[in-house]
Amino acid sequence: MSDGQTKSGREGSLEAPTRHALGQQDPQFYDAGALQKELERVFDICHGCRRCFSLCNSFPTLFDLIDDSKTGELDGVDKKAYGRVVDECYLCDMCYMTKCPYVPPHPWNVDFPHLMLRAKAVKHRAGGTRWRDKVLSSTDMVGTLAGIPVVAEVVNAVNRTAVGRKVLDVALGVHPQAPIPEYRSNTLRKQLAKRAAPAGAAQAAGVTRGKVALFATCYGNRNEPQIGLDLVSVFEHNGIEVALVSQENCCGMPKLELGDLQAVADLKAKNLPHLLAMIDDGYDIVAPIPSCVLMFKQELPLMFPDEPDVAKVRKHMFDPFEYLALRHKSGLMRTDFARSLGKIAYHVACHLRVQNIGLKTRDILQLIPGTTVEPIERCSGHNGTYGVKREFRDTSMKIAKPVIQRVQASGADFYASDCPMAGHQIESGSDSASPPTHPLTLLRMAYGLETTS
Repeated sequence: MSDGQTKSGREGSLEAPTRHALGQQDPQFYDAGALQKELERVFDICHGCRRCFSLCNSFPTLFDLIDDSKTGELDGVDKKAYGRVVDECYLCDMCYMTKCPYVPPHPWNVDFPHLMLRAKAVKHRAGGTRWRDKVLSSTDMVGTLAGIPVVAEVVNAVNRTAVGRKVLDVALGVHPQAPIPEYRSNTLRKQLAKRAAPAGAAQAAGVTRGKVALFATCYGNRNEPQIGLDLVSVFEHNGIEVALVSQENCCGMPKLELGDLQAVADLKAKNLPHLLAMIDDGYDIVAPIPSCVLMFKQELPLMFPDEPDVAKVRKHMFDPFEYLALRHKSGLMRTDFARSLGKIAYHVACHLRVQNIGLKTRDILQLIPGTTVEPIERCSGHNGTYGVKREFRDTSMKIAKPVIQRVQASGADFYASDCPMAGHQIESGSDSASPPTHPLTLLRMAYGLETTS
């Protein structure tokens, strides 16, 4: 039996999906002709199936192009229009993980997200990336500039005005109603650098070693440092030492979504030595943003499958609630909660679902007496920079509508998402004036803990 085939070779196999490496090192990866041929092959399979019509807008775009063509088949679609399908994909992986019956080991070997990534990479290498997209994906550069004291206050103040949002729309194509984060000059790294980690012997439990290094992330560091502070409070309450990774850069996810694979490789080269140093010193790694965790747990291993350092980081990288759930399984998570939280409408971020760790955030929050959690496993439509761009804002809100409706109909005391940007996307389309509350903040509140500072 050849590689990638099922025993039966039929749709509906019970075999687990197999994710193949991206293969960007292969010269054929960037060959425009080979790419075109593969797009035609996969698009035709998708046309014959149409199971993914309710996911992102890539699939409705493809199916509309086919249905509106003269032949009603893929051969009637102008090949130049394929780029419209690619542009609508934000690499959430939900089609691969939840819908497609033809993923490997099926012999048709359909990996729609990786094909879209390949098309983005070919476009980027050919110089087809817009300046706007390069700027929006340069989180280290933008955050460093916007986070300068005084500059941060000015940027935030301007962004709160209609005139400021109009300027942002004209300059960068950021939709005036799209949620954009505020910038903090007093970053998470600055705040945590001032404190000494509490001393104490680490207690291992299963695959966890009992002390963690915090990869603050661009967003957690400069936009919502409170999330990282709450993580520290919760972990230290549970006897888990938290130290900062000595130095960090962007995880690379924004550049991956752009198809700038060289930038991803460069960021990997900058981040890995600092992560490996912490791992060698006995630490596990946690990050408060699901996309950043996913980058190290899945995307980099699929790009660099033969690099042992990448595999080593993957082994020791954890979502915060995954880590707490593993500790709880070994009886090492405290349940001395001081208050209930009532009902929580909980949006499960796509980049958390893709990690295949189960609903660990829900499970932990439901340990709190008098607390119920209603999970919502639908895309919020934010998806990195997709939801803030002028041309995609209306579509992103259409995708978010079912989530927003469920949050509003839930009558919940709180609504939350592990992805803070998804939480604010829901907020931007909601009739309620209440903002989202991050799950780590909810857990800190339930423990009755003060914020670490």
